[in-house]
Amino acid sequence: MNVDKLLDAKGLACPMPIVKTKKAINELASGQILEIHTTEKGAKSDLTAWAKSGGHELIQHEEENNVFKFWIKKG
Repeated sequence: MNVDKLLDAKGLACPMPIVKTKKAINELASGQILEIHTTEKGAKSDLTAWAKSGGHELIQHEEENNVFKFWIKKG
């Protein structure tokens, strides 16, 4: 997967991962991919809902060593 921007939001509490994600995705062109790393357990539901409401696509997500990784394609 070709990632255009990586956002490290590890250690940030809600709602900061969403705030940082919104800022980062605004810097991308439509169709580009943002990879987010966070340790916030609520991020899966938060980012899924946020991406859908913003017209973006949550391509993939996974958990590795208590780090949640998400790939969102800008709508």
